[in-house]
Amino acid sequence: MAALMRPPTVSRFLRCCRGTRGFSLQPRRGIQFLNPLDPPEDLSANDSRELFKSVEDVQKNGLEKREPSAYVPTIEIGKVTISKLLLRDACTCPKCVDPSSTQKNYQTTQIPENIDVKSVSGTSEGKIQVTWDNDIAELGTDHVSEYPSRLFHQNTRILEDVCDPHKIISNSEVAWNAKMMKDKLKFVDFDAYMTNDDSLYEVLEHLHLYGLVFLKNVPSSLKDAAVEDIATRIGRIRDTFYGRTWDVRSVPDAKNVAYTSRYLGLHMDLLYMANPPGYQFLHCMENTAQGGASIFSDTKWAASHLKPASRYLLHALQIPYEYRNNGEHYFHNHPVLYRKSSVKHVNYSPPFQAPFLLHPQYADEQWHQKIAALREFSAAVEDPENVVEYRLQEGECVIFNNRRVLHGRKEFDALGGKRHYKGTYIDTDVVSSRYRVLKQLDEEKHPDRVATQLKEMK
Repeated sequence: MAALMRPPTVSRFLRCCRGTRGFSLQPRRGIQFLNPLDPPEDLSANDSRELFKSVEDVQKNGLEKREPSAYVPTIEIGKVTISKLLLRDACTCPKCVDPSSTQKNYQTTQIPENIDVKSVSGTSEGKIQVTWDNDIAELGTDHVSEYPSRLFHQNTRILEDVCDPHKIISNSEVAWNAKMMKDKLKFVDFDAYMTNDDSLYEVLEHLHLYGLVFLKNVPSSLKDAAVEDIATRIGRIRDTFYGRTWDVRSVPDAKNVAYTSRYLGLHMDLLYMANPPGYQFLHCMENTAQGGASIFSDTKWAASHLKPASRYLLHALQIPYEYRNNGEHYFHNHPVLYRKSSVKHVNYSPPFQAPFLLHPQYADEQWHQKIAALREFSAAVEDPENVVEYRLQEGECVIFNNRRVLHGRKEFDALGGKRHYKGTYIDTDVVSSRYRVLKQLDEEKHPDRVATQLKEMK
């Protein structure tokens, strides 16, 4: 483990602060409106072309000139330059945030445009106190905000979550291929997972990093109830038209390709919905059939190895997905890549893809370039070097991120044995909430880890 960092003292922070009163009131123009590699998520092809044309104009001619009143007033504390409005809005004192409901007592727009800092000081507990001037009138003239000093010696990523570093899960996912994942496949004991919060946190941390984890020694006595117990250990189950839980086994006249014994290619579930479930659980209850190994592939790895032009094209390529069977009709379009500064979600599910509309727009050159980019992506996720293959044993349960990790299945012999899985879903928000809570508890128990992470972030 790296050497632990000694947290800077408050006095050191205040000595580092610039200006005669411990801060700088110099207005700054540090406003960045667009990153040409990061188009907004929901754009049509025409909108995208117009956006990139405007970005090119900005790159050539610079940002439009603005009046001084539009500059962003900032304060410098330690190594962080922060918008004064942002810092004021981050206050969590009882005047600003109701202690019982933990919800805000005011609107951001109520903060005066000319909000100012009267003074900055330190407390004996190692915190930074900011006394405000020209504050919200209802709060009086003695409003003081208090912040942990460690917020002011991290890099500027902390501005995304100046109130509470546990609210936003950092973008620290680890992309993987088959070789890398060989030593990273994690198996956690069922009893430990169900009874020990440290083991539950271990599972959630691994899911956050890699999107794939396994439980072992699931008691056969639990039968159909096991997968529901495993999922609700994290939080509420996502109920769908398949039910709260569902069976995966070969049946006659199957209403889903998963309910056959045929090869099932890499895909994500329920992309024909506007909000597909975030995580999937599959408990192997019986597996005596020959074949039927599960396959997994990390879309983060594949996307990170695409040409930059292909990433842009796949962001703009909307693919229709549809389920129309058994009295149900679901339909939705999704871009292949949904991203900001990095890929946030991937949408890829060939077995459930609907036909593209027969429209003249699909005859232009750019559309064919998008399909070429899709071929590049498909080749990457299906490359054997990027695919993890594992045959689940009875009493094992796989949990994976349905918005990141593709899953599929090799063909199996339904006549020579049985293959029966029980499945369910949980939404991303449910998993993220549980992870944040346990992450905060873990960091409170192990402050040395936090210090090491802060040092590594510098």
